[in-house]
Amino acid sequence: MIEPVWGPVHRDIVDLLADHPADVPAVVDHLTKLQDMLVRLPPLEASCPLADFNKLYLTITSSVLDGLYDDRFIDPVFLSRLDVEFAARYFDAMRLWTDSSPGTPKAWSCLFERMRGPDARPLPSAAAGVNAHINFDLPFALVTTFDHLESEPVDGSDQHHDYLEINNIFADKIPGLRRGYLERWQLLIDMLNGDIDDWYQGELVEYTRDVAWRNAQKIWRCRHDPDARECERTRLDDNAAALGRLLLSPLGAFLQ
Repeated sequence: MIEPVWGPVHRDIVDLLADHPADVPAVVDHLTKLQDMLVRLPPLEASCPLADFNKLYLTITSSVLDGLYDDRFIDPVFLSRLDVEFAARYFDAMRLWTDSSPGTPKAWSCLFERMRGPDARPLPSAAAGVNAHINFDLPFALVTTFDHLESEPVDGSDQHHDYLEINNIFADKIPGLRRGYLERWQLLIDMLNGDIDDWYQGELVEYTRDVAWRNAQKIWRCRHDPDARECERTRLDDNAAALGRLLLSPLGAFLQ
């Protein structure tokens, strides 16, 4: 008998994924429940690769929700919709993987495949998830959001301002999150490096999210051309998958 994809929590995860969150509080609720399920999976060296990413994603999304409550953003309708569309692509990838579908994005498959081994360290696992979600999911989530709101991705707009404001949330949360993934010897090196690693990670996130915005603009221009859109989807998926495999490789783990 073939073991279910999600092991002992398979039924719970299938039931959770059957629901589609319609607002940011619901996204946070889904991620919270998913985290509780993922950490119950049989561990690989006491670490679940997808839980390592989901933990980071939950922290950032919770901070976005706090920002919405605190009127941090100029266009909360845009940011709320983007958050929902963004999360939908992550949950969709999990549904496809659950069904063993060949349509599962390769950017996500390289992380999902590590659920049964070989072991992947927490920081590379989280980084591989961020890579798939930003480099592959985010451009399409932006296009879907702008299409729904009958707007478009324009530099310098209120929406672009709010999009860039998320970089500040990452910058605030990354140091604590990153150190939570490190082992004792890595924490010692991190301490000796001072703020260099925090600065570098912040710059990397800012650069990566800017590339995602540019890719969204490119997809927006060809959104009514199925062939061109599929070409972009394939290109971004292949590129993100290649980077994900590198991050999860022994070399990637060593570099982090």
